[in-house]
Amino acid sequence: MKIYLVGGAIRDLILNLKFSDKDWLVVGANIDLMIKLGFKLVGKDFPVFLHPITHEEYALARTEKKSGHGYEGFIYYSSPNVTLEEDLLRRDLTINAIAQDQSGKFYDPYNGIQDIHNKILKHVSNSFKDDPLRVLRVARFAAKLAHLNFKIDKHTLKLMKIMSDSGELSYLKPERIWKETENALKGLNPHIFFITLKKCGALSILFPEIDKLYGIPAPAKWHPEIDTGIHTMMTLSIASKLTSDLEVRFAALCHDLGKGITPKKLWPRHYGHGIAGIPLIQGLCKRLKIPNNIRDLAIISAKVHDIIHDIYNQKAENILNIYNIIDAWRKPYRVKQIALISESDARGRATLDSVCYKQGKYFIDIYKHIFKINNKDIIKNGIKGLDIANIINKRRLKLLKLFISSKKIK
Repeated sequence: MKIYLVGGAIRDLILNLKFSDKDWLVVGANIDLMIKLGFKLVGKDFPVFLHPITHEEYALARTEKKSGHGYEGFIYYSSPNVTLEEDLLRRDLTINAIAQDQSGKFYDPYNGIQDIHNKILKHVSNSFKDDPLRVLRVARFAAKLAHLNFKIDKHTLKLMKIMSDSGELSYLKPERIWKETENALKGLNPHIFFITLKKCGALSILFPEIDKLYGIPAPAKWHPEIDTGIHTMMTLSIASKLTSDLEVRFAALCHDLGKGITPKKLWPRHYGHGIAGIPLIQGLCKRLKIPNNIRDLAIISAKVHDIIHDIYNQKAENILNIYNIIDAWRKPYRVKQIALISESDARGRATLDSVCYKQGKYFIDIYKHIFKINNKDIIKNGIKGLDIANIINKRRLKLLKLFISSKKIK
């Protein structure tokens, strides 16, 4: 029986990247031996165990054979006779098919270490195309390692295109699509994930709402990049530089979905695209089972981001209504979130990525000025229910008008 550290931990170790999860591979053992050694069997489809002390995952070496559709359509074979090389052969990329034994020696039968040095994402074998989830995984790795200038091997990208055309992506479960997407959105360059899916033809299948934005023009005065799909990727890129907030990043991705259904005769204008995009956001989130808190901010930002851009010209009543729409009195954190999304949109444009977005700060400063209202005297006078809310609203409006007239920020 031999034990090896495998997968992402080895890849990140060689790249000098931080990692927390460790996956272990056991060669020359069976289920009975692992249980006898105190390991807990947790794998349903193939033998995976938890270490009795560290609780890290240990998997028996196995091979796999395609037997159906999707990433679950495989027959697995595990026995003490399965070799290290056979197990590593079933893995997706060469950079993930490296093992290290307990003495520190590397085993690299498919030249993954060389591909790491060459900054190449390359499939291990042609069986790569049997698992449609790998399209998403490679896109995620392209995003994860973009800051190190990793590129996808042209033959791997060709296989990804074949997989997209095959119809296999339609068998992916929504939860798995979202999980890979969520992990990509949390990374340094999430826009690369979607750009990669576009390159291999998967974006139109998995995220048709986003794919439709490509080729749709916007006024050159406001969008020097013109193409709405490109603008969306630039917006997501800026958002990822401004914050690690997953809700903000997803909302930045979805803020202009409504432009995808603007009638051609109205191009390049997109009046009312924010409201028009709400059903698209709802449909996307329902289809992929995206959490409600992420969905809700995306919907809200679609409604209000254009108003924030024009906040200096808005009446006090309109500005106050924005705070009511985003439920700022109960969820004050949303004020900064909306400011960040709007800034990402404003800066996610060709030649404008470094502009100073004063509107966001103005929006935050107004909120700070009108948030605290003394309602004790209202309650003392016996006023209840909606009447309290109406009085507080009037007081906030008064403060807001005074703040605007003072031009403290402008």
